[in-house]
Amino acid sequence: MSASDGTRTASSPDYAGANTHAFGPGRHLRSRAKVLPEHARGHNRALVLQTLYHAGAMSRADLSRETGLTRVTISDLVAEFIADGIVVEMGVRETVGPGKPPILIDIDRVGHQIVGIDLSGPRDFVGAVLSLDGEVLERREVPRPDTADGDAVYAATLELARTLVGSATQPVLGVGLGTPGVVRPDGYVISSPNLGWSNLPLEAKLAVDLDLPVLVRNDANAAVLAEYTFGEAKADFMLIKIGRGVGAGLITGSQPLVGSRFAAGEIGHVVVGTDGGPRCACGKEGCLEAWLSVSRLSASIDAAPDSRDEILRDAGTRMAIGIAPIVAALDLSEVVLSGPAELLDGILIESAIATLHARTLEGVFEDVQIRLTRQNDIVLRGAAVMVLSSQLGVS
Repeated sequence: MSASDGTRTASSPDYAGANTHAFGPGRHLRSRAKVLPEHARGHNRALVLQTLYHAGAMSRADLSRETGLTRVTISDLVAEFIADGIVVEMGVRETVGPGKPPILIDIDRVGHQIVGIDLSGPRDFVGAVLSLDGEVLERREVPRPDTADGDAVYAATLELARTLVGSATQPVLGVGLGTPGVVRPDGYVISSPNLGWSNLPLEAKLAVDLDLPVLVRNDANAAVLAEYTFGEAKADFMLIKIGRGVGAGLITGSQPLVGSRFAAGEIGHVVVGTDGGPRCACGKEGCLEAWLSVSRLSASIDAAPDSRDEILRDAGTRMAIGIAPIVAALDLSEVVLSGPAELLDGILIESAIATLHARTLEGVFEDVQIRLTRQNDIVLRGAAVMVLSSQLGVS
């Protein structure tokens, strides 16, 4: 949900020594819960940090006006944040006229770092040390082990995490990890066949082994958070991550959609069409993943380069057949794709848009677009959002 157009940004005042980075109008994942009196302080803490994170440096008086909280409450919270090393004073803002110039405050964007890990790659596990602004500062990769051995996969994950934590140059706020599979909100991996995991308390296990806060989510659910916080997405959209597998994350009404089985967005093994199709790794024929995964598209094009356009056009059509009911049922504004542009951009997206519009109600969904994300390292950046949301209430 966006703040009003009048939100003050760090670049609007002319001042020396302030952090000029800002994300623009604040966007946060909307909570459906009523704020009870006993939860008010936590709500206010998150509101203040959310405002500073997106709007940038401002004075305490500015912060009071932006949040609607009293100056006494703001002063109390800011003092607490400064004592905890979360917020810093940036210096004074230049003013014209009488009166004491206000002191600007901001989140200490360089005082902590985040470790993000992406286990969804076809050949390597990728990790990074990131700034609080989602910037990749240090990147590491380790070869993907034999996925039939879940213990070896965990050992490789833990080694990568420890290496990244050791590479951080500031205290680590937390570790975020995106993994293929069905993952509960508490980071318990119900099933991840690609990694040889079943009923694994991955979040709790890593937290003990690293002695740090750890957040684990499905990789597509991590990616959708990055698009929402750092990207151009609207309040109701689906992000489809296309790589070794195919999965989706959804935001509806500015709220992540998880589902009663924690499997919302598991579209890769939905059969698209009644005409059969390539055999999927799951054993069925014609699954969306069997049509759309990067490995399948690349192999098909390598085997028949003269049929490249036809292969991509067919894949785009199949994808739209699979997502049209989802777009209509949830009234989504757009569909965002994350994957290799050389395969997805152009013919595949054009075919998908045409099919989507043809298979949804005319005059209602014709403005729904399908586009590529502009973000690199989207799962790693989504992992950063997970940590920011958990530790600071920022999204």
